[in-house]
Amino acid sequence: MYTTLQFIHSWWAYLVLFMALIATINALAGWFGNKEYQPKDFRISLFTLIVTHIQLLIGLILYFISPLGLKSISNNGMSAVMKDATLRLYAVEHITVMILAVILITIGYSKHKKKLVSKPKFKTLSIFYALALILMLSRIPWQQWFS
Repeated sequence: MYTTLQFIHSWWAYLVLFMALIATINALAGWFGNKEYQPKDFRISLFTLIVTHIQLLIGLILYFISPLGLKSISNNGMSAVMKDATLRLYAVEHITVMILAVILITIGYSKHKKKLVSKPKFKTLSIFYALALILMLSRIPWQQWFS
């Protein structure tokens, strides 16, 4: 089960990053291009929200069953985990930053729905989705992806 979930989590991340990038570019183009907010824009932001939440659920399950997640803290102690860059990335930084990214996407999506005019909708999506994308990119275990 662990390896299957890890495989799904790794491959689903490509979809999450792709959608976050598309949603951010779409929102920036709408904001700076003074475009009208269309149903397509709503669907892009909603699909991005959905795929990130699915990734969060898979990631949370992995965190509790993975030897690099909570078990790493239990087995080694928090002090040892914080001194080891790899353990710290998996057990602390990755999960914390990714949860923050999902929170930003959720807040951005919720706030943009309350706006009545296109430009503020796009502005809200742009800011929150771009920040989330930057956070995601900062804490992906790149060495594992490219090995």
